[in-house]
Amino acid sequence: MLPPLKAGEILRSRYRIVETVGRGGMGAIYKAEDMRLEGRFTAIKEIQIDPGASPESQEQSHYQFHREASTLARLDHPNLPKVSDFFEEGEREFLVMDFVPGRDLREIIEEARERGNFIPESQVLRWAEQICEAVAYLHGQDPPVLHRDIKPANIKLTPDGRIKLVDFGLVKLLVPDENRTITVVQGRGTAFYTPLEQYGGETGHTDTRSDIYALGATLYHLLTNTPPPPAKERFLNPSSLRPPREINPNISRRTQDAVLWALEMHPDNRPPDIITFREALLGTEPLGELGERQRENGRAHRNTGLAWPIGWWGRDNMVLALIAVGMLVAALLVTLFPLPVTPAAP
Repeated sequence: MLPPLKAGEILRSRYRIVETVGRGGMGAIYKAEDMRLEGRFTAIKEIQIDPGASPESQEQSHYQFHREASTLARLDHPNLPKVSDFFEEGEREFLVMDFVPGRDLREIIEEARERGNFIPESQVLRWAEQICEAVAYLHGQDPPVLHRDIKPANIKLTPDGRIKLVDFGLVKLLVPDENRTITVVQGRGTAFYTPLEQYGGETGHTDTRSDIYALGATLYHLLTNTPPPPAKERFLNPSSLRPPREINPNISRRTQDAVLWALEMHPDNRPPDIITFREALLGTEPLGELGERQRENGRAHRNTGLAWPIGWWGRDNMVLALIAVGMLVAALLVTLFPLPVTPAAP
């Protein structure tokens, strides 16, 4: 991996690096001064090209980068930073967007935890409304755009109180006709906020419900000062996820139910879209029959040892799950206590 750029370096004869503000496995994010527009600062995301990749892979990476950058440059929403430029220099590719001032929500969570109190639910819900607006805008594109890394560290609160969903490093384009997603920048989210299906890489199927899971995990963290257990841990131990009200009794039952609905392990058990989740979280009408059934499913998953097969296959396949368990038990009994063999008659 190439070393990070240094303060004072100039890109494209225009952007002077001020400082590194973030760093990951594929590159870094820099704050830079726009030398053509006095007083304007930008955030520049660096993506490094794998020098060991084959020429075909490098060409595909270039194509994916340009596709992502072109898509992001067309986006225009008050809760998203505006992408203004993209270019290549050497073995690096750069995406230029508005620099968003303020603190990220991870910092605000840490401050609340250190003070020994919780962020008020009313405040979290005001932020959630803005996040839902941004996600609904992304998912409403043609084709839909998935963020794939929604988490407190990627959500900024500006000095004027506006929420900005930043860092498009894991954006994907959803191609409905092919029933799959096309990765335009490789990478994965953070374990606490990443749904199980997102660990499948190119073989895994992610869709808009994956962002809903990440948003549910983010709200869980904001409301409790504690991130939810990673999905892999929950798969092995379904009871590891504590209901938010057990941690913060001041949370309303409606908010808890909506967050737990978003955190369902199987995508089919989550809200079908961000609008439905927004209504479940912020609406004034009852959550409805679907929401009630999903909440009942969630409680059943947490209270039974058969949680993972039932949750993964669905209620309709419970009989198959029981048959499979019975066959496994029978096989173990035969292995441990073999039946006596009667010798053949001479």
